Amino acid sequence: MSDGDYPAAAGHEPLRRFWRSARGFWHGPTATLAWGLIVLLVVCVVLQLLVQYRLNLWNRDFFNALEFRNSPEIWRQTYLLMLFAVMSIVLAVIAVWGRMTFQRSWREWVTRTLVEAWLGEDRYRRLDLWNGEHQNAEYRIAEDARLATDAPIDLVVGLLASVLSAGTFVVVLWNVGGSLDVEPFGWSFAIPGYLVVSVVVYAAATTGVMMLVGRHMVGVIERKNQAESELKYAVAHLRESATASSAQTNLATTTAAVGTALRDVISEWRRLCGQHMRTTFVSHGNTLLAPLVGLILCVPHYVQGTMLLGEVTQAAAAFVAVQGAFNWLVDNYPRLAEWLSSANRVGTLLAAFDRLTSRDESTSVHTATTGETA
Repeated sequence: MSDGDYPAAAGHEPLRRFWRSARGFWHGPTATLAWGLIVLLVVCVVLQLLVQYRLNLWNRDFFNALEFRNSPEIWRQTYLLMLFAVMSIVLAVIAVWGRMTFQRSWREWVTRTLVEAWLGEDRYRRLDLWNGEHQNAEYRIAEDARLATDAPIDLVVGLLASVLSAGTFVVVLWNVGGSLDVEPFGWSFAIPGYLVVSVVVYAAATTGVMMLVGRHMVGVIERKNQAESELKYAVAHLRESATASSAQTNLATTTAAVGTALRDVISEWRRLCGQHMRTTFVSHGNTLLAPLVGLILCVPHYVQGTMLLGEVTQAAAAFVAVQGAFNWLVDNYPRLAEWLSSANRVGTLLAAFDRLTSRDESTSVHTATTGETA
């Protein structure tokens, strides 16, 4: 069977292949470091949530003190704000150290694993026999491995924080907002927890729009990364041709190949720009509107006198926190797409290593069988 007879990995298999290898970081000599950093990051997320919840209460108390012109309480809340700010900053700094240490250590482990597999059994020579799918494995080992191990830590920590924030501040919205009496077309009924209902509808709408406008982003990013890889390969090949004895013969061909690869890169970047413009339209619009929507929804209760100014600001801040948590996908869709592309490319490279190993084993068995028959 020839190299070209082996089918390329398709569907989610490259991603699964990447994870089967990358999760080895949680086992063996690096297990203590990996699990210790996970515990540290989880503790930081929980403590940050507690500080955020206390700041939400601070919003209520401070603006109520302003409404009643309670000067001693205003100063007390000002001192508390400084305390909460210091706590939040310290936790944020510790979380950055833990996150970046995790990313650095995981990337080192994955890169070493890839390099060892690439160099083992002369795969770095034989892999070039495969079609352009595996061209320039160096780029996948250096760049795609970095992106594949960098983004997951940020994404998972952010997702955990979003889930905990949503659960916490939904309760705040339910208790502070209460129910809203409406009378459409002469009918009268109450909407219990109307702020919770509103934030769920709002978040679902923005997430749905983001998924619609960014549905092609993963494919665009993957093609862009492949084009970048081929450009690096073409430039490296140009240098080799220029230093070879037959430079005049090869130089024109390789220079043309660099020009073609560059045009492909620019074309893919143009497509990626369009994708980012669409997703930015949604994400930036959401950033501007969400705080205002939360305030406007509280106007009926404030006008009726059933909600104080402090409770309005508390509910608005909770609304932003909950919709931000629900819109985790909206905020992270481009980064998630970038990670999926890079993890797929690393997984495809690992699958190529597997196929070479499988072919070698089949050849060995066939040789042994033929020898025994002879």
